Amino acid sequence: VQLQASGGGLVQAGGSLRLSCSVSGSGVSINAMGWYRQAPGKQRELVALIASARAIHYADSVKGRFTISRDNTQNTVHLQMNSLKPEDSGVYYCNADLRRQFYSPSETYWGQGTLVTVSS
Repeated sequence: VQLQASGGGLVQAGGSLRLSCSVSGSGVSINAMGWYRQAPGKQRELVALIASARAIHYADSVKGRFTISRDNTQNTVHLQMNSLKPEDSGVYYCNADLRRQFYSPSETYWGQGTLVTVSS
């Protein structure tokens, strides 16, 4: 099982970016997917998490600006980030809680980080 993230980059404050993360691996069953971020010198923090269309959580700092969505047919999660601020800068990591097979215990997987830089 691998998670592949993409979509980071450099953007001016007020701009937008869209991050994507795909889970590869046959037979996987995904419970939830999410995005975390880590700024230099700070701890990794949860940005957004989605288990289903009705089970979504956002950090207070991104509510109203970020939207997380999930494509179950592609095992992909997206994070649309609008009205970006310099404090949104950091390395963004995707995360999945999944079972490799229906009979397997749940495990947590991480993707490689993707850098988001918001200039003022």
